[in-house]
Amino acid sequence: MASQTEPHEETLDPAEWTSLQALAHRMVDDMLDYTETLREQPAWQQMPDEAKDRFRSPLPLDPQPTEDVYKEFLEYVLPYATGNVHPRFWGWVIGTGTAYGALTEFLAAIMNPNAGGLDHSAVHVEKQVIDWLKEMLGYPSAASGVLTSGCSAANLIGLAVARNVKAGFDLRREGLRGAPQAMVLYASQEAHSSVQKAVELLGLGSDALHLVAVNDAFQIDLDALRAAITRDRRAGQLPFCVVGAAGTTNTGAIDDLRALAEICAEEDLWLHVDGAFGAWAALSPDAGHLVAGMERADSLAFDLHKWMYMPYEIGCVLVRDEQAHRQAFSLTPAYLAHGKDGGGLTGGDLPWFSDYSLQLSRGFRALKAWMSIKEHGARRYGRLIQQNIDQAHYLAEQIEAAPELALAAPVPLNVVCFRYVDPSLDDAALDEVNQQIVIALQESGAAVVSGTVLGGRYVLHVANVNHRTRREDFELLVREVIRLGKELAESAQTAPDSLGS
Repeated sequence: MASQTEPHEETLDPAEWTSLQALAHRMVDDMLDYTETLREQPAWQQMPDEAKDRFRSPLPLDPQPTEDVYKEFLEYVLPYATGNVHPRFWGWVIGTGTAYGALTEFLAAIMNPNAGGLDHSAVHVEKQVIDWLKEMLGYPSAASGVLTSGCSAANLIGLAVARNVKAGFDLRREGLRGAPQAMVLYASQEAHSSVQKAVELLGLGSDALHLVAVNDAFQIDLDALRAAITRDRRAGQLPFCVVGAAGTTNTGAIDDLRALAEICAEEDLWLHVDGAFGAWAALSPDAGHLVAGMERADSLAFDLHKWMYMPYEIGCVLVRDEQAHRQAFSLTPAYLAHGKDGGGLTGGDLPWFSDYSLQLSRGFRALKAWMSIKEHGARRYGRLIQQNIDQAHYLAEQIEAAPELALAAPVPLNVVCFRYVDPSLDDAALDEVNQQIVIALQESGAAVVSGTVLGGRYVLHVANVNHRTRREDFELLVREVIRLGKELAESAQTAPDSLGS
């Protein structure tokens, strides 16, 4: 009789837990020390070729000691991050995160649930978070919602519901080939690129997105919008949606959301609001009026990893008509059956979040929101948002007081666009000077700002969604911009061709 041997069975758990526990404690201590000393570190530093070369190594075929892998992280990964956790990072619109929020990510990863559905704690937590978000933003309590990776996904979901509702036929079954008219929608020229991406992914084509001119405050021009709707209807097209902006990336401009809601009601159009960061002005008693009308949107997209300071990635979309939202995405094969008659882990009346988005497999994003909101409370978030707005206005005052600097746009919220100026240089040379200022600031590690183009001219772009920033940081920024600007302008005057070398 042949002898039988027990098969060798492996696990990915450690052979003994003591070493991993010690390493885990060290990781926590190291990362909290890193966060506590951020102000002493550069805002950003260039990744050297030596570090980049580490990421061209061959595929590991055999295990490596966990301590060695962590050592590599400390040496080659951690020092060369984006820098958005730093107090003087204001580039683009990238949130800061918090230490407690980071710890909640560890808890969520250890639990490792699939939050797409079933009856378990992660689903209950997400349901409560969405209810809290509706309350915080003044949105109807009966609305549906789902957490997303960010506002790009939230915009896609909101516009998908708008397209299906306003198509006038069973678009899920027939597709756009069944459309009797070309469907078109509207947004301002300042709308985020994710809106165009969503339109393209929905099969409408970028030509369907009609970009409307803006006024001097960079808000959508209401008369131009009305004229575009009338013109497109006469041309046999089907207008179905207007995308309003609650805080544009370029300038922080907020469209007249009340007026957009009225136009959409008159024209039977869906109002989708992209509130990526600006939606959170609603929490500020002094700035909440700026987003009045947002609560009338048929769908509202926003992030929590920007102006709610939570770790990446977490966004949300709310939809006023829960049934329309569910009908746009719900698909339930036998192996995913759920409903009122469900029992056990399948659950009964609990929502399956997979019925409200394209994701079935979903991480436990809600935990960091649930724990962070409990940690700070809505009022503290409101104070921090107002603090960022006040700091942006302080920066604008510093710019206006400096003859070497000029504001490039109004500052309604927390975004400041400005420019180094020198009457001895023409606009093209000043564009180059300002571009080089952005690069020099970043490479010096003093601060991170980004750049954009307004009115055909290159400007410095500061987006303050940073809870670690102090007014003294903006004073440093102004000094550095003036110092660098003078050096670069002098170089441009003496050797124009060498400025960008």
